[in-house]
Amino acid sequence: MAVAGFRALLLQAVHPLVMAGFDANSAFRDDPWGRLRRTGEWVGTVTYGTTAEAESAGTRLRTLHGRLTPGIEPVTGRSYRIDDPELLLWVHCTEVESFLSTYRRCGGALGPGDADRYVEEMRTSARLVGLDPAAVPGTETQLLAYYDTVRPQLRVTPLARRNALWGFAPPMPGWVQVLTPARPLWAGLVTIAAGMLPVWARRLYGLPGLPTTDLAATVSGRAVRTALAALPEPWIGSPARRAAFERLAS
Repeated sequence: MAVAGFRALLLQAVHPLVMAGFDANSAFRDDPWGRLRRTGEWVGTVTYGTTAEAESAGTRLRTLHGRLTPGIEPVTGRSYRIDDPELLLWVHCTEVESFLSTYRRCGGALGPGDADRYVEEMRTSARLVGLDPAAVPGTETQLLAYYDTVRPQLRVTPLARRNALWGFAPPMPGWVQVLTPARPLWAGLVTIAAGMLPVWARRLYGLPGLPTTDLAATVSGRAVRTALAALPEPWIGSPARRAAFERLAS
C-alpha cells in the first residue's frame, strides 16, 4: 500500500492542473506526515469503514473541495477548480490503477475477473468524491484507455519536479535520521514506486524507461512484501482493517 500510494502521488503530479491545485491548497510540505496520515485515513475509511462512515467522509471531502479557491496553473495558464470532475477523475484513476498494478507486481494473487471487479467496485469511491460513477472506468481495459486519452495533457512542470524530489527526502527529526533506518527505507520505497510508474510517466520525469527498470522495481517490490509478511500482523496490519474484521465477527 505504501509503494502504491507513492506511485499514485508521483503519477498524479504529471497532470499540471492537479499538481498546481495540490500545491496551492495542501499543507504537504509543512505537515507531510499529517497529510499522508489523512490520506491513509480516507483510504482506510472508504475501504474498511461502515457505509455511514464512508458516506460521512465523502461529504466532508466534497465540502472541503467546494470551499477551496480556484487558481491558474502557471505553466499552461489554464484555470482550475479543485472539484473539477476532470481533475477528480485523474486522481481517482491513478489511485485505482496504482493500487492494482502495484499489488500485482509485488506478488499479490488475483483470480480471473478480480482486477475488473476491483476497478468496478472502486466506482463507489469515485462517487464519494463527487464523480458520476457512470463516467468512471469500470474495467482495467477502460482504465488504461483513459490514460491514453489524457496523456497529451501531461507534463512534469517545475512545480511537479520540485515536489517529487522533495518527496524522496522529506523532513524527519534529527534523532530519527541518526538512530533509525527511516531515511534510507523511505527513499528506497519511493525509488521502487518511481520504478513502477508506466514507461511514459518515467520518461516525463527523465527517468529510465528500460525493461530492466521494470524488472528491478518488481523484484524489489516483491522483496519488500515478502519481508513485511514475515512480521507479526499487529506490527504491519491496518487498524481500519482490524476494526472491520472485529466488527464483522461481532
